[in-house]
Amino acid sequence: MTKKQKKILYRIILAAALVVVCVCLPVQGWFRLGIFMIPYIVIGYDILKKAIKGICNKEIFDENFLMAVATIGAILLGDYVEATAVMLFYQIGELFQSVAVGKSRKNIAALMDIRPDYANVQGEDEELEQVDPDEVAVGTIIVVKPGERIPLDGKIVEGETSLNTSALTGESMPREVGIGDMVSSGCVNLSGLIKIATTKEYGESTVSKILELVENSSMRKSKSENFISKFAHYYTPAVCFAALALAIIPSLISMFVLGGMPEWSKWFIRALTFLVISCPCALVISIPLSFFGGIGGASAQGILIKGSNYLETLAKTECIAFDKTGTLTKGVFEVIKVQSVSAYSEEEVLKLAAYAECYSTHPISRSLVEAWEKKAGLSIDKALVSKVEEISGHGLFAMVQQNLVAVGNSRLMEKQGIAVQQGEEDGTIVYVAVNGKYVGYIVIADVLKEQSEDAMQQLKKIGVKKLVMLTGDVKSVAEKIAAQLGMDEVKSELLPAQKVEQVEGLLEEKSSRGKLAFVGDGINDAPVLSRADIGIAMGALGSDAAIEAADVVLMDDNPLKLALAIDISRKCLRIVYQNILFALGVKAICLILGAMGIANMWLAIFADVGVMVLAVLNAIRCLHIKKY
Repeated sequence: MTKKQKKILYRIILAAALVVVCVCLPVQGWFRLGIFMIPYIVIGYDILKKAIKGICNKEIFDENFLMAVATIGAILLGDYVEATAVMLFYQIGELFQSVAVGKSRKNIAALMDIRPDYANVQGEDEELEQVDPDEVAVGTIIVVKPGERIPLDGKIVEGETSLNTSALTGESMPREVGIGDMVSSGCVNLSGLIKIATTKEYGESTVSKILELVENSSMRKSKSENFISKFAHYYTPAVCFAALALAIIPSLISMFVLGGMPEWSKWFIRALTFLVISCPCALVISIPLSFFGGIGGASAQGILIKGSNYLETLAKTECIAFDKTGTLTKGVFEVIKVQSVSAYSEEEVLKLAAYAECYSTHPISRSLVEAWEKKAGLSIDKALVSKVEEISGHGLFAMVQQNLVAVGNSRLMEKQGIAVQQGEEDGTIVYVAVNGKYVGYIVIADVLKEQSEDAMQQLKKIGVKKLVMLTGDVKSVAEKIAAQLGMDEVKSELLPAQKVEQVEGLLEEKSSRGKLAFVGDGINDAPVLSRADIGIAMGALGSDAAIEAADVVLMDDNPLKLALAIDISRKCLRIVYQNILFALGVKAICLILGAMGIANMWLAIFADVGVMVLAVLNAIRCLHIKKY
């Protein structure tokens, strides 16, 4: 417990003890009022203070005002025990709520702990200087000692170690890294000392992006939360005027219509009971808490949801479209075959393709460069390459030692009027032409992620109606992978704009209540991620543009986490609806009973505090996540 929570607990214990003493003392009249005012003030002074402050700020109608009016009214009627009990149980409910919020915040707080305090920058004299991560430029060599958190994204240039990535991915298994491996900020260095060449500024690093997503998530409210906010805005003044009417109108009718005696005391008590029952705490507290718990529980599993509105949308997902490369497959390509159909040798075909692609960041381009450097045993000299022109969805052109080299798919060759010999191998086929003449092709293979097949089965199991693959890869490769995964539909050889068109078609096909999700990782997926009802990005391998455009980020690139995210969102939404129906149902019944004089102040206490405590306890269930 926090100091504030402990203080409230001590006040509750003290007030409860004082109430017991006051009940036992044989005093009446003004003395009885005086001794009961002691526990009443001890337990309720902050509520009264907030009520007065609200009146001064012209924000009258809130739960503090309702509690103050109801309890002061009960005191005026001589119901001292009831008045103090209402305040006491209300504070117990507030303590429950505070503890529940604190518990749900722990996951967020743990995530916020990934913020680095400093970076060890190595100077010319080999001395280490601790500087603010914001001040570290790209390309700076930083040193991370065992036990320290990596402050910026970068590439290891010296040393080997194990990394704890649980703060980012939710997975406890350490990751082994060495020279040449890319590492993300926020991970903890467990064993060896490593030196890292930074590749991004702090503002663009993984840790900064994650913190920004989490900090902004509360700004995006769901429809349910907006409904409750609007409901409370109109509901509270409405019940205040209803209570006022209940206190006055029946007595006036009795006097002027029925000709009887007015029963001011009787209807005043009913009005006060009505006010206590009407307090909307259960709804106002438990609904946001449910969504906050869902987002917090998801973040602990390496699933970042940018707002409760996206959590609500995710729960209604009935169709999911997937990109292939880097999403369902590892995105780690390997050259498995080089075929020459000219005077150029296979080695020369690979060399020309690698040099032409050396400036591109596409996974296929990187695989060509790595294959050549491994074969040649030396690095590519980029000074030999000029005039690079990349054509999205086709390939690229580049001048390599005065030769115009075209590297890409069959569409690029057709566009240039170059006849090619179609390769029939399984894999992605990259065609190579030099000065307008076809010289050969290279076959590159990508492999499925270990979890992809299980992920598709799990999505079907939880009720997702349609799974679609949208890829720019060739038809034969796409259909083979789609069949292996059990996809309902596959669209291949798509350009980025065509992916958007396919998503728009799927949006028209789905039901009016259902939602369409798109899962991708590449920079060319950003438009599709924005167009879908909900965009989901693979965070660890995904591009910054994809993560920025997405509504949900899976930090460890595990597609199985998608089913878990949908499960979390559906559980959260079920709990929200349960709390709404339960709170409104109990309130409605008790309000009617209170107006009829059947419900007394003790039932009013249950209708207010009891319902709030039960709703909050139900909301806490959002934190308990069942892993796959």
